Amino acid sequence: MKLTVVGCSGSFPSAESACSSYLVEADGFRLLLDMGNGALGELQRHIGLYDLDAVFLSHLHADHCIDMCAYFVARYYRHDGGRCDAIPVYAPEGAEQRLTTAYADTPSDKSMSEVFDFHTLKPGVFEIGPFSVRTEKVAHPVDTFAIRIEHGGRSLTYSGDTGVCDPLVDLADGTDLFLCEAAFTHGKEDIPDLHLNGREAGAHAARARVGRLVLTHIPPWTDAERNLADAREVFRGPVELAAPGVVYEL
Repeated sequence: MKLTVVGCSGSFPSAESACSSYLVEADGFRLLLDMGNGALGELQRHIGLYDLDAVFLSHLHADHCIDMCAYFVARYYRHDGGRCDAIPVYAPEGAEQRLTTAYADTPSDKSMSEVFDFHTLKPGVFEIGPFSVRTEKVAHPVDTFAIRIEHGGRSLTYSGDTGVCDPLVDLADGTDLFLCEAAFTHGKEDIPDLHLNGREAGAHAARARVGRLVLTHIPPWTDAERNLADAREVFRGPVELAAPGVVYEL
């Protein structure tokens, strides 16, 4: 598997990065995890506009899904080659309505589903292309799903947005790469069931015995280096900060 960080900023884009979006590839299949603010433009640095095979939306907050509205325009109104076939979109319940409302002026209330084939996420095990996938609901104010992706004996786990969450530890158990949010600062924000800080992300990684921890979804107003140091205090394996354009081969 190949993981490319398309965007990794939390809450809103920074000067250096779009919001959450991660491209996973194997056997010629391309799966995008989230498409937050600014992600569609950055995605085109890595693949063609119509080269995606499926999209997974961890939840329906704007910094994880809002560029799907722009992607709707690209797929629905494409003149060169005609309208795109519907691409599978795995998302929490209500995704079609959420995106239609956000776009505000679709030709009909079913236009989104003409180019996006929506599949409602639930905790479980299924396949997306060549990937074996397991999803679990995590601790966030709206329905949010973490995902574990396996292929060729290797695995990566993406937390989505979450507070402290035992199901996430179980999902990430023994994973080769743990892409985990760390939006809060240890000792500063303490809001349950919303986000992790660097220390909590490190603790989750340690409990799950992961191979590598990559911290992501750090907002521009948060000191990423402090979160990195906090994670390293409790997790002894490799830890680094996600950065746009970085590629991981698994």
